[in-house]
Amino acid sequence: MSATTDGQGFRRPTVAQPRTVPIADYGFLSDGEVTALVSPAGDVDWMCLPRMDAGSVFGQLLGRHAGRFRLAPAEILVPTARRYLPGTMVLETSWGTPTGWIIVRDALLIGPWRHEDDLDQVMRRTPTDTDAEHILLRTIRCVSGEVQTVLECEPVLDYGRKPVTWAYTDHVYHQARATAEGSDIQLTLTTDLRLGFEGGQAGARTLLKEGDLRFVALSWGPTNPPPLTYEDAYRRQVYTAHHWQHWLGRGKFPDHPWRSYLQRSALTLKGLTYAPTGAIAAASTTSLPETIGGGRNYDYRFAWIRDATFALWGLYSLGFDWEAVDFFSFIADAAEGDSDLQIMYGIGGERDLTELTLDHLSGYAGSRPVRIGNAAYSQVQHDVWGALLDSVYLHAKTADHVDSRIWPILGKQVAAALASWRDPDAGIWEVRGELQHFTSSKLMCWVAVDRGAKLAAMIGEGAEADRWAEAAEEIKADILEHGVDDRGVLTQYYGATALDASLLLAPLVGFLPADDERIRATVLAIADELTDDGLVLRYRVEETDDGFTGEEGSFTICSFWLVSALCIIGEKERAHALCAKLLSLAGPLELYAEEIEAKSGRHLGNFPQAFTHLALINAVLHVIDMED
Repeated sequence: MSATTDGQGFRRPTVAQPRTVPIADYGFLSDGEVTALVSPAGDVDWMCLPRMDAGSVFGQLLGRHAGRFRLAPAEILVPTARRYLPGTMVLETSWGTPTGWIIVRDALLIGPWRHEDDLDQVMRRTPTDTDAEHILLRTIRCVSGEVQTVLECEPVLDYGRKPVTWAYTDHVYHQARATAEGSDIQLTLTTDLRLGFEGGQAGARTLLKEGDLRFVALSWGPTNPPPLTYEDAYRRQVYTAHHWQHWLGRGKFPDHPWRSYLQRSALTLKGLTYAPTGAIAAASTTSLPETIGGGRNYDYRFAWIRDATFALWGLYSLGFDWEAVDFFSFIADAAEGDSDLQIMYGIGGERDLTELTLDHLSGYAGSRPVRIGNAAYSQVQHDVWGALLDSVYLHAKTADHVDSRIWPILGKQVAAALASWRDPDAGIWEVRGELQHFTSSKLMCWVAVDRGAKLAAMIGEGAEADRWAEAAEEIKADILEHGVDDRGVLTQYYGATALDASLLLAPLVGFLPADDERIRATVLAIADELTDDGLVLRYRVEETDDGFTGEEGSFTICSFWLVSALCIIGEKERAHALCAKLLSLAGPLELYAEEIEAKSGRHLGNFPQAFTHLALINAVLHVIDMED
């Protein structure tokens, strides 16, 4: 509540209007199956169950009445400080009020492996020592004075379409269960506060005094029993924190001032990994806009094949070999079982990702439509074979082993690239306009055939190696004849003069030597002409028929690609300066969305974005290697 003055000079209370939380200000939580976004005001504004790509139970991020879960001081919206406990995915928010201080810690709990007498019905990868507990835990500690504290838990299932009904359990005022008609999702709220109900909201109010400790646990699905005491809740929170610290301790991070960005990126990628299959979701959210109020809003809670190369490169470079193997196994499963490789899959390996709009949701900051599913899954994009074969090649080199099932996959994908590279496609950016002969698509077809030749040579298939190497040279010659303009710059598509940031992949995949003038000219042209305040655009929207209207911000992955490309061509000072600028534009918790608005530094697009963090790892390691 706030207050205004009426005509007679009396102050009267007014209801505070909901604020649009800057995308980059959200905290990100994960247990390897479910993710959540927590606002600075203490609201869980986004969480989907029973896995990260399912329907939301807290969806205030995309609509005011789609559910939220608040735990914070009464009438205070701005915390004093926020941080992750070092090396963890446990979020700590400190609140200073006129009367005292409290600290809230949030975590999606991870506990010991619990399937000793039964099979986990969703696990396809090698089990580890830990398992998701299916509990969102929030603890409170009053460190001084006294603070009036409120709990408001109002889930609305299925993207805000199914309100819940609460009922007490045998634990009377300390536990309640929420159900909704037509839904299998059942939520249990357990706390040492005293709960009451107002419609679909379970709430509590209490005055916390110095030394008081409280907990709130929201649980769902097959789970260990929720904690019934603060002591048990704290023990599980500590186990979760230690799990993340032990996981991060396996990594190999350089002793450098930018190390924290690498560590947070690694934790974020792990958090976006769906542990049962090893798939890495592109982001935790759907429909966060590329332009506020615009229609460039997509669902990114799926696994893109094109992420594979950068994911494996980043994970192997940081020493996370097991995670790299799990993601590679997910990709191999998809390729082995698919006659026609799709550009993307559901995190469980699903092929059908039919796109729908949710017209009842107003969208983030009024940005409609809100979409679930992604129509791009059925597009023809010729870069997919290159991404797959490059990941196979990287995996084979790093693991020094080629799995027995790889050869049939390899041959099938190389054949697909050879059959299609001359045809137009939708390109790496999944444009929904006219198909074109995109140069980057031809480039990735070259990668597919080139890596196929190298892999064939590694496993003793000399005849195929020679044949594919010759075909790769044919594709390269065609690109250099038709995809290069009069300045010697690689262009967006054959016959065009427009630039495209995807051509920064040319030096990254070794298409030509780093000192080739065409590589240097392409990198510098993009740096000088396809940037806004130094940040890289995918393309100029006025020059590209992408099927949409409106503007978009700079694509942060492309800016990090430019850092890596500048390193490769020897532009050391320029690479370091751009990388430092990009790191300074991180969110307050060192997280990134898909885009950054150059003039304001505002983050746009889905969040946190895996591809951005993958490109960050690549760029930062390039700069550090260059400095060394």
